[in-house]
Amino acid sequence: MRFRACIALLLFVSACATSAPSPGKPSAQDPRHANLQRAATLPWTDGGRCAVREASEPWPVLAERCFHALDHDRIEFHDTTGRCAVASAGAAAVGLGVCVLAAPEIVVGAVIVAGVVVVGFAITEALDTYAEKRGRPQVRPAPETRPVPEVKPVPVTKPTPQKPSSNKRPKPEPTGPDFPPIGPVEITERDRRWCEPIPEPHAGEDDAHNKCADQFPPNRYPGMDVLVGGVRFDALQVGVRVLWEIKTHRFDTYPDFIRSREIEKELEQIEKERDAAAACGYGYVIGVSTQAHKDALLRADRFLNIVVTGCKR
Repeated sequence: MRFRACIALLLFVSACATSAPSPGKPSAQDPRHANLQRAATLPWTDGGRCAVREASEPWPVLAERCFHALDHDRIEFHDTTGRCAVASAGAAAVGLGVCVLAAPEIVVGAVIVAGVVVVGFAITEALDTYAEKRGRPQVRPAPETRPVPEVKPVPVTKPTPQKPSSNKRPKPEPTGPDFPPIGPVEITERDRRWCEPIPEPHAGEDDAHNKCADQFPPNRYPGMDVLVGGVRFDALQVGVRVLWEIKTHRFDTYPDFIRSREIEKELEQIEKERDAAAACGYGYVIGVSTQAHKDALLRADRFLNIVVTGCKR
């Protein structure tokens, strides 16, 4: 609730900051274009598709909905103003990052990116389309470059043209790229409804499991699972678009053979849930009770996002 209040405040401040242009200056920039320009300075794992899809929304909304798609290994968030402290109190650390990123203005030192940012392909395409509609070349952030040492030109003799051989077939002229061009990603109203979270009562009567699902992420809908993209998840985290699968098995007590079979069964479920979450623009986290359970899952798939909850049965 506190995090939602912070986002609402940031939306209000953003509206106030952009509603009255200074006298003598050109009219305010198109908000969608401004959002794309700002998103172009950040590293994305999806090429910026989520940012393009949400670019028409106010920046704080875009920041919350697309936070999961950032390359978190290359970016750090610092609450230099202190206004996000109340929003992050009692919530997961990811809430602080969303609050800092959602600020209507860019504060020096608040968002630190490691390495060179290459503009995501989806953002590049959207910016080019925007520039074409207005009949002017698009200027966008470019990656840093290093000076190339000067090399003296080497005289080249013009090769003697060769007569075509009758035994060789002429190569066809290239007609274009080997892949279709990727344009701005749009989501239909039907897809949006399909991806909206639908709370449903917890499946089963496992009180220990349900208590963990409600309290650890923590769950936006206590006492409820959530249906997204036709798939049921144990929890939707408060304040961010992150879906959770909770495991409270006593994995450490299982024989080796049972452990192996359990991991195989879990991976089938995880793959289905992860695909559904990604298709609807959500992050996906697996909560397990023990480090041994986490290690076993990571040995099977090192790209999983797993948290040890310590929940007891």
